[in-house]
Amino acid sequence: MGIRNVTAVAACIVALAAGSTGAAHAQSAPPAAHGCSGCHGPAGEGVGTIPPIARTMGAAEFEAAMRQFRADQRPATIMNRIARGFTDAELAQLAAYFARKE
Repeated sequence: MGIRNVTAVAACIVALAAGSTGAAHAQSAPPAAHGCSGCHGPAGEGVGTIPPIARTMGAAEFEAAMRQFRADQRPATIMNRIARGFTDAELAQLAAYFARKE
């Protein structure tokens, strides 16, 4: 099973496990964002020691960070592997969705 398939399966599991809190978020989130909610919370607000990703940086900064994770140029425990599962188009959608509104 390829990384894209694993990412898709994980995203489905996370979306189902999110329950009613995630249901409202899922209506407006791009499909790629569903996988983020398992660690970063249903709206990207952060959970426990996992940092928030929603509205903490601009779209260009968010996309640059994800590309750095993908290229192993940014310290990570798992984000480097997760980022490699997203296409450039999905990274742009995630950046637009989670970006700080300025």
